[in-house]
Amino acid sequence: MSEKFIEFRNVSFRYGDEQPWVLDNVSFEIYKDEWVAIIGHNGSGKSTIAKLMNGLLYPQQGEIIINGTPVNDEHVWNVRKQVGMVFQNPDNQFVGTTVQDDVAFGMENRGIPREEMEKRIKEVLKAVRMEDYLLTEPHRLSGGQKQRVAIASVLAVKPDVLILDEATAMLDPRGRKEIMRTVADIQEKSEISLITITHDLQEVVMAERVIVMNNGKVWDEAIPRDIFAKKDELRKIGLDVPFVAVLADELKQNDLLIENEPLNHDELLEELWTLHLKM
Repeated sequence: MSEKFIEFRNVSFRYGDEQPWVLDNVSFEIYKDEWVAIIGHNGSGKSTIAKLMNGLLYPQQGEIIINGTPVNDEHVWNVRKQVGMVFQNPDNQFVGTTVQDDVAFGMENRGIPREEMEKRIKEVLKAVRMEDYLLTEPHRLSGGQKQRVAIASVLAVKPDVLILDEATAMLDPRGRKEIMRTVADIQEKSEISLITITHDLQEVVMAERVIVMNNGKVWDEAIPRDIFAKKDELRKIGLDVPFVAVLADELKQNDLLIENEPLNHDELLEELWTLHLKM
């Protein structure tokens, strides 16, 4: 079993004493170097979870532990060193006049020596395929390029956890695919836990595990294949399922005996080819 890195212990949160609970007695664990997707309909508590993880918010009830450290006023800065976040709109995260300045900003605040900063800037921009834009002004970048720089800026301070909070929501399908390919590559090569909060089903199927939120509670948590096998139940709580899974069900209803639960086109083609060989 991997080492626990994030623990939510009976956490409840609301945005005011008279408001309903956004999170209601939520408990889960995320392990070191694990990729977890958190999904749910609007208002289910997904983004609130992200903000609680790095101390932008504190729970009214329960406890959050990051790498053995409780998230509270006393330890919040230590927690934020370990948990990096990339938000939906990268423009809200830019502070530098050039790509290089922006990536350097967080490191300057932490007093990292200049020589080390220069090394990290080159490393992280290469990792997100933006090394040719070192002196480019951020406003001249495309949406996907801006999001890559935002990710690089977070990676430069070497967090243990990277949270993408709807980080691809404003991008077109090609941009989303490129960002997630970049993130998957980084997560594979680095010792980093990745948490994606998303509505994009293609992002969800890439994760190792999925936590499904509904009305402020953990509705289910399992590997993507097991989650998306519950198609009717997911639809009842306002969530969709991958098109490939829907198509596989249609094929089954037409007497094509697909044995496994495909999550992408390659898996569906493999199932159909296996079926063809049996005929």
